[in-house]
Amino acid sequence: MRNWLRTMYERSLARARRVRRRETKEFRRWLETSANLRHLTALIALPLLIAGITALSDRIEELSFLLYPPLASGTYTLFSDPDGRYASPRNFVGGLGTGAVCGWFSVLFSEAFLNVPEIQPLQAHPVTAALAVFLTIAATWALSLELPAAFSTSLLAVVVGVHDPYYVASVIVSSVIVISVFGAWRREFYQKRSRYLYQSTNGDDHVLVPMRGQYAEGAAMFGAKLASAHDAGKVVLVDIVDDTAIENAKGDDGDGTDPTLVARENAELDADGVAETQAADEAAARLERQAQRIRTRVGVPCEVVIAGDGSNQSRTILRTARETNCDLIVTPYEEKHGSLSPFVRKLFRGRIDAIVYRPAPDTDSADARRYGWKRILVPVRRAGDTAHAMIDFAQRLVGRTGTVSVCTCIDRESERRRAESTLADLVEAFEGSFETRISRDHIEQFLTANDDHYDLIFIGASTNRSAASRFISPPTFERLHEVECDVAVVHRG
Repeated sequence: MRNWLRTMYERSLARARRVRRRETKEFRRWLETSANLRHLTALIALPLLIAGITALSDRIEELSFLLYPPLASGTYTLFSDPDGRYASPRNFVGGLGTGAVCGWFSVLFSEAFLNVPEIQPLQAHPVTAALAVFLTIAATWALSLELPAAFSTSLLAVVVGVHDPYYVASVIVSSVIVISVFGAWRREFYQKRSRYLYQSTNGDDHVLVPMRGQYAEGAAMFGAKLASAHDAGKVVLVDIVDDTAIENAKGDDGDGTDPTLVARENAELDADGVAETQAADEAAARLERQAQRIRTRVGVPCEVVIAGDGSNQSRTILRTARETNCDLIVTPYEEKHGSLSPFVRKLFRGRIDAIVYRPAPDTDSADARRYGWKRILVPVRRAGDTAHAMIDFAQRLVGRTGTVSVCTCIDRESERRRAESTLADLVEAFEGSFETRISRDHIEQFLTANDDHYDLIFIGASTNRSAASRFISPPTFERLHEVECDVAVVHRG
């Protein structure tokens, strides 16, 4: 009974850990969307900042409690749009301060020159309110300090009847505190979020390449280029010795029972064992030649692994990736009945990131010059972890001398502004220059019309869509048979 309870406890604990890891990973991916990160930051930062300034106002008499509404409004504007027109120290501090000055001045001016009775708290005069708004518009417009929250600081002074210049000083001091915190957050975290949050920029540097099919050499060079972008990058070339390879080895040796070979390996080794060993040796020699080419051309460490043929080759590849500590699989494109082969589809069901590489039609895989991808197109549907991964991979390949174009297609002109904002969110997290494009064409028409301008197109595998959605509208990459450049299909594990 005690052993049974201990077993159940250990199983429950292991299950809880798996759930925690899965939920942590999902939360991290949710945070990769810039809009989600901004909303969560505003949800946390705004209450903390207001609480901190409240604590200061209780200790410092000059910090007026009247500044809370405009300060909260302005702070939310900052964190909800960190790269917007209002998110600068000059606009934020200057706008709030100018509004406070205009409101304070309108109270004094209307009482002194417009025969307005002395304004009491919560007894604003219409003339004073109109004057405050007029002065705020004129001053912020003339000084290029337009900020919606400036009207709050201006009208609060009118509503409360501020006669003390300490109100203006408290607004400026508080806004300086807020903008200082915001500036540090934006500079040290938000603008570097690809380094801290995007998993592809922190990993995907150990690349496993299954050497199979006619595009194996191209896939190996593609994976090597990706790995070489990181100092800790490496490539693992893997081949599976299956029954076909063993039969070919037996055919090469007649009946496969060469007594010299049997004596050298093991006196009891049978014919099948001899053929399997010979097939493995031939595969290892072939992979080692390719590995040497990668080391010479790319300068990245390259290892060779020969795996046995299990019941499922895709499962064997996934297991080998885990055993060799690889976090990215680059596999050659394989097609069956006009769609991806079952091998590739099963890789897409795994938990390891995978890329399917397909070279342009009628290309010479032996030409080393064609493995320099300097013009890359990344079409995206929305901001998310897959889009971030594709942009990161594209940056790795082009280096400092190439160009990356990020594009999206829209159905209506009314969607253009939102599409521009989406593309800006995507590219601003990465260092370097990008080209962004928005097209009204269908994605297939756009890619077919522009493929001659690019060396490579990255596209998502759409594995996050439901089966019904994929049945109604097949993934884009399955319809790109006429594209005349290399294509890389990206799946996030």
